[in-house]
Amino acid sequence: MKFKFEKLQIWQKAMGFGEEIFRLSDSFPKAELFNLVSQMRRACDSIALNIAEGSIGQSNPEFKKFLGYAMRSLAEVVTCLHKAKLRKYITFEEFETQYAEAFHLMNMMGSFKSKIK
Repeated sequence: MKFKFEKLQIWQKAMGFGEEIFRLSDSFPKAELFNLVSQMRRACDSIALNIAEGSIGQSNPEFKKFLGYAMRSLAEVVTCLHKAKLRKYITFEEFETQYAEAFHLMNMMGSFKSKIK
């Protein structure tokens, strides 16, 4: 691995989470393709993208700012998961699994962010 962010567990976890959300949203109705599916995928991709972009920044405060963006994107994905569950696009079990992953990732990012001086 050549880039600093590739070594970060939060980036690796965000990458895996993004792929799971992509796979999960693949089964949503076609009518949601440009609505909930697009929003959910963009927000999920934004998590890893912001971690990567922030790690290349010039300062620790800037990195913390981008981690904040990543955390906001994760909150957006969680809201999309709630929407998907309410609309019955995913099962309760699928929701619970992804919700737990999101919660774990949020805690990882929060802990990481608090350690940056």
